[in-house]
Amino acid sequence: MTLQVNIPDSLLRQATELAARQQVTVDQVVAAALSAQVSAAATRPSIAERAQRVNWQKVDEILARVPANLPVPGDER
Repeated sequence: MTLQVNIPDSLLRQATELAARQQVTVDQVVAAALSAQVSAAATRPSIAERAQRVNWQKVDEILARVPANLPVPGDER
């Protein structure tokens, strides 16, 4: 299938450079980027719906059981 789109020259330049670095076609770069965007858009409502079902009181109870210990030396970061 063919789809014609107008994109800014600077974005096309970046896509062309990325394709060259990855040794793929610009079409492959665009298809991968579009696929990632569509997938992310499909996931967002799911995450929001799940967040609405969270029992925040239960989360607070669970987190309250976590000891407030200082990090072990070397794990500060």
